[in-house]
Amino acid sequence: MDFFDYKDGVLHAEDVSLARIADEVGTPFYAYSAATLTRHFQVFDAAFSKWPHLVCYAMKANSNQAVLKLLTDLGAGLDIVSGGELARAKALEVPGGRIVFSGVGKTDEEMRAALDHGIRCFNVESVPELHRLSEVAQEMGKTAPVSIRVNPDVDAGTHEKINTGRKADKFGISYARARQVYAEAAALPGIAVRGVDMHIGSQITTLAPFEAAFGRMAALVEDLRKAGIAIRHVDLGGGLGVPYHGDNDIPPPPEEYAAMVERVLGSLDVEYVIEPGRLIAGNAGVLVGRVIYVKREEGHTFIITDLGMNDLIRPTLYEAFHHIRPVKEPAPDAPLAQADVVGPVCETGDYMARARMLPPLARGDLVAVMTAGAYGAVQSGTYNTRPLVPEVLVRGGDFAVVRPRLDAEQIVALDKLAPWQVRNP
Repeated sequence: MDFFDYKDGVLHAEDVSLARIADEVGTPFYAYSAATLTRHFQVFDAAFSKWPHLVCYAMKANSNQAVLKLLTDLGAGLDIVSGGELARAKALEVPGGRIVFSGVGKTDEEMRAALDHGIRCFNVESVPELHRLSEVAQEMGKTAPVSIRVNPDVDAGTHEKINTGRKADKFGISYARARQVYAEAAALPGIAVRGVDMHIGSQITTLAPFEAAFGRMAALVEDLRKAGIAIRHVDLGGGLGVPYHGDNDIPPPPEEYAAMVERVLGSLDVEYVIEPGRLIAGNAGVLVGRVIYVKREEGHTFIITDLGMNDLIRPTLYEAFHHIRPVKEPAPDAPLAQADVVGPVCETGDYMARARMLPPLARGDLVAVMTAGAYGAVQSGTYNTRPLVPEVLVRGGDFAVVRPRLDAEQIVALDKLAPWQVRNP
């Protein structure tokens, strides 16, 4: 469920017209609905209310400070994957006890910063990382709480680039080696084993892959306990998808997911740590742009907009589908015609949609790219020296710019000439 609807013929975010935001902020821009973020977190959190748990929002999906503040005020923890994300959490004074640190390439500096902040757990992804964390913790006179991320060799059936639980993927330690590595971890100084971690991928719309992975997790926890290794929590990762295609890819609701978790893991008497990201933020955001030209060539229609692949790279990177909605509501009987929605970036891959059936659009019209709240602004860049897109948070009838547009002059000012170069007079 989201809070983006037509009212009086104009697409709104909650009670704010997207056309009004476009007039005041300019295009392109991201708009996030506070009501949608709140609802999605609370529904997911409530699904696990019967059991000890912590929902650690995966901030890589959308790490805007305003979004993080909203969610952590609701009780969310955070799943981080870098020192930069830790800095964002610290800026909001999120306690370390509500932070878990994932990722395959943690540096010494990141480990030290996380240990200083007293984070809840490191999700360790390799034996070399485990040993280096032990050394860093000893140097600091601290103990690092860890879970081992175990790769269960389960194919999540999602896109190749976001499938993370197969033995050929870079993530985690193989299930076959897990018991040996846990015994090694338990013997290392500066390391305290706390849990088991699995994350098999993203945008998963059926429960079967999760159930297969969690079944292997349950067996592993039982074996570790028999070996004298105490396991206090299981980290289920994230991955539950959102309906980008509408009715064609609706994932199971959080209540069904939680019921499956309890069925498979309930006998273990552990705390659940869950790391949803896309599920909470995806449908909570849209990307709004304006039509620059309508170009017709050799039987093709191109809706050329100011939305570039640098603003939203998902269609180019993942062949991702996003619904495109005119901000001005089309007439019920408006004819549909096939068109490509493209941007101004100098790449053939610069598009929002291909061969899409759309109502008539003309120069100056506003369009909204739906389900853009996750992996949108966080992956944006300044390719072609295009300004970073501003982000707007809507609450009821109010909105605020929560990341300003970074204009071309500011981007250029980041560059510095070498000492031996002289500017032309």
